[in-house]
Amino acid sequence: MLLRNLKAPDGVFIDLLVEDGKIVAIGLVGTLAASDEEIDCGGRLVFPGFVDAHAHIDKTLLGLGWYRNEVGPSLQDMFDNERNLRMERAIDFHQQSATVARRMIAAGTTATRTFVDIDTDIGLKGFEGVLRTREDLARGLSIQIVAFPQSGMLVRPGTVELLEEALEQGAEVIGGLDPSAVDRDPKGHLDTIFGLAEKYDRDIDIHLHEPGELGAFDLEEIVERTKRLGFQGRVVISHAFCLGTIDDAYFGRLVELLLENDIAIMSHGPSGPRVPPPVKQLRNAGVRMCTGNDGIRDSWGPLNMPDMLLRTFLLAYRNNFRRDEDIQVALDIATYGGAQVIGDAEYGLEPGNRADLVVLDGENQLEAIFERPERWLVMKGGNVVARDGACLV
Repeated sequence: MLLRNLKAPDGVFIDLLVEDGKIVAIGLVGTLAASDEEIDCGGRLVFPGFVDAHAHIDKTLLGLGWYRNEVGPSLQDMFDNERNLRMERAIDFHQQSATVARRMIAAGTTATRTFVDIDTDIGLKGFEGVLRTREDLARGLSIQIVAFPQSGMLVRPGTVELLEEALEQGAEVIGGLDPSAVDRDPKGHLDTIFGLAEKYDRDIDIHLHEPGELGAFDLEEIVERTKRLGFQGRVVISHAFCLGTIDDAYFGRLVELLLENDIAIMSHGPSGPRVPPPVKQLRNAGVRMCTGNDGIRDSWGPLNMPDMLLRTFLLAYRNNFRRDEDIQVALDIATYGGAQVIGDAEYGLEPGNRADLVVLDGENQLEAIFERPERWLVMKGGNVVARDGACLV
């Protein structure tokens, strides 16, 4: 398939040839030979597929009517309410995850890392539902699953065994959660998570909501185990609010540790009063970063939607990015940063890369973040999987 008359990120108009799911040639408009199948893109912008590197597609309440949120304010309140709600409503995790995944595809997301709740109430039902969605929609969306103890792990006996079963059945990543605040046993929690990662050769992605020095303490504990087990390049710390609430000297020391052990940070531009980690300082220092939509229209709140251009806007907004070069950083995190963190070596707009592409109207890529036009065409592995804002998978 030949895609004609695309506007590349640098503003140059190009043609792009796809064969066997890969980009095989890129040239100035009119320089590539004709093909049996061609699409005239009318000078529209082309992006690599968006990467949602931090999602919870098992939790969404999309399609189930408006949920009146009266929960909070503590994290434990939200944990308990969510656990009760999914039992009361007998949530179909396959149906719900497929609903949000199709919206992701329609909005140009071609890959996601999603956390899936595993606990002693629902067992592996959420995991099994998302696993079915991954199989059903593989043509349009790559789904990487994190086995995640959202309700706590050591405080809920039997959870560790369920996490291990999920890893045996195909979860690619093991997740952790606030080792001090939730399990109240940072050593036990982290030893277990890293032990499972070592046993099953899995990467690690840990939610760290804990602020200030408590969160910084747990971050240092994560670093220590990463170094000891040789897991450099295989650990993500998600949220990492502590990095936004400590003094400059301590922040500098932690950045050095992150760099020494190649630990990535996920920030999604959280709503207040949470203080996000300083994205610009982290990126300037060389820390790998990714972003994602987190929970999407779930029992935690209605604020997030499965659109990575909207997420890029929010990441820029929460970090007070106004200059073009800073806004570009946010876009890079939502594309190449996420792809690097989830281990996608075939990502990008270069010959030899997989043809995961998004085509849409706009003057330039930065303007598109703020206008967020309908996705005119989405391609996954050379297949057209969405047109005019509608998922075709």
